[in-house]
Amino acid sequence: MEPHIACGSSWLVDLPDDILAIIGRSLSPRDICNLSLCCRSLSVLGAFDKIWLTQCEALGIVSSRDLVEWRKAVLSYKALCRFLTSVKPLVGIWVHQNPELGNVVYVMPGFASVVGCRIIPQELGPLGVEDGPILWAPVFEVLSDDNGSPAFVLHGRDKDQDCIYTGSVKSVEKTCNVLLLEVEPKKEKNRNHFVHEGNLECHSDEEMGRKVLKSDNQRSKSQRAVDRSSVIVPFSKLSFGDRRKLLEIVTSRVRMQVPDSTCSSLFPCLRGDEEKFRKDVAELSERRAMLITMHKHGEGYIDRTASHELPFSPNQIDLSEIKKILDRSSGFRHSISGDDTRTHCARRKRLGDYVKDSIKQMLRKSSSMNGGRGTMKNSSSSGENKQAQLHDFLSSGDTIGLTLQASTMKLSSYRAWPNMHDSRFALYKLPVRTPTVGQEYAGLWGGTFGWPPGKPTEDKPGKALFFLVLSYYEESPGQRLLIATKILEGTHYVLHPNGSAMFIVNVAEPSTESFPWNSGEDSTAVGVKEAFSGEGIAHGYGFRYPGSKPGSLFVLEDGVLAFLWKETRSVLTLKRLHLEELLKKGERVPALPPIANFSYLTKSCSNVFVGFANMTTSLSSPRRNHS
Repeated sequence: MEPHIACGSSWLVDLPDDILAIIGRSLSPRDICNLSLCCRSLSVLGAFDKIWLTQCEALGIVSSRDLVEWRKAVLSYKALCRFLTSVKPLVGIWVHQNPELGNVVYVMPGFASVVGCRIIPQELGPLGVEDGPILWAPVFEVLSDDNGSPAFVLHGRDKDQDCIYTGSVKSVEKTCNVLLLEVEPKKEKNRNHFVHEGNLECHSDEEMGRKVLKSDNQRSKSQRAVDRSSVIVPFSKLSFGDRRKLLEIVTSRVRMQVPDSTCSSLFPCLRGDEEKFRKDVAELSERRAMLITMHKHGEGYIDRTASHELPFSPNQIDLSEIKKILDRSSGFRHSISGDDTRTHCARRKRLGDYVKDSIKQMLRKSSSMNGGRGTMKNSSSSGENKQAQLHDFLSSGDTIGLTLQASTMKLSSYRAWPNMHDSRFALYKLPVRTPTVGQEYAGLWGGTFGWPPGKPTEDKPGKALFFLVLSYYEESPGQRLLIATKILEGTHYVLHPNGSAMFIVNVAEPSTESFPWNSGEDSTAVGVKEAFSGEGIAHGYGFRYPGSKPGSLFVLEDGVLAFLWKETRSVLTLKRLHLEELLKKGERVPALPPIANFSYLTKSCSNVFVGFANMTTSLSSPRRNHS
């Protein structure tokens, strides 16, 4: 009798769990899915928790210890990997140029979720950057449901009440650099051949094409003709007024008041006090389950039977209701019927009006050309001016809902600061490089003016907090620049706009200047590791065109960076920041109304967050002699 010869797949499955997990580290999620489809004996790999745990660890979003806690909130590590893979591109720093003091949103892990937190412009007390409580406000969350599919929740404030505004995650591209808040019409009837958004098994374009072609052949010629004639209008093609109005209407309809338990922190405390950490995890797990239930079934959900189900998802609004609301608004009456109000106004214009409009248009063009880095050059291009009609947009669905879309766009930049559209409800991802050999000082830094670092004085009990992103650039041979871009300023009235280069130094040119202080905080000796020559920001021709004055960047032995203006002897001291840790030790303050909370589009040189009752610091407006 011939001995039974096991196939190679059987040998693989019979390997110890730890060995399989090690093998899984060299595979991608797609490889594991494809491998599990090869034969029956390998299909067990697709449900093997340990191999998916290694995939979650490889993504590097949360620690292995935290993954164990997150796993309890979902069905499997495969579901958790599905979620982490979809939201990983969101993690990082997102910015907008308005208001000028800073519009910084940091997306970080929550609990089975990622959380967007706005850093509030603020001053620091005597404890400094590392130990002082950083003020932050919640902007949005993307939570994982039991199967690992993402659920979008926008935070906001309405009539002094904390609210959430539920929606869907439309798409998250791997290389996304723009985060858009939009609304999207959706067909609730005759849904077919939709692929689950979070599915890890990827389908090729050819395979999807065959499915679409097959379903297309099964329909009548008249149906196909109607489909081809209807063009889906992107939300971005609508006028700014239409987009804002739709967002306002939809957020008002999907608004839900949140129970007190959801007003606590959105992430657990730092590991250290294990008892406190366990308590936080238990509360966050309960909070997440409640939010997912509200997202799926609406506010005040009581276990309904099938006969009492809502006609639409609580995140979707019947478009007929939206059209009635818009029809009652005089500014939209002609727009939704296919006759734009702007057309009627144009007919009644006189010759003088045309002359005035032409002059205004010329001035706007001149302003956009001379506005510098703060305005996107193509924001007034012909493509942007070709606005779609509202009725065309609304005719492509039965319901409409709030969506979060992370897209990849071709963006220009000026000194590491992206050029942005002024009229899009969007946040822009800021590339923050990891320190490497030869680029040791790249990354996020925070600090204040004065020496010793962060020490308050009698006349100034608080120091304005600055966030700077340091980046390296090779402009020419022998000139390797280190640029410090300001993204946050903790004063009451801004001295320099967002995206300003606070200083630029040539790391290929050592400085001959000496550091003027021999001792630092607590009278400790100060050692200088190296120094570079450069220029620091100073007031020049107007707010948008700051000048520069010579200075030096000193790298101190304790890791502190100090830029010294040569003439004024003003000094800006910086320490490397770990935002996730700072936020976990920070203090939460109320959010803005939902749309403004996502991206504050109104230009402002003053601190729009100063009215918060929870803010314990007084934000003054110091004029510094460095500028």
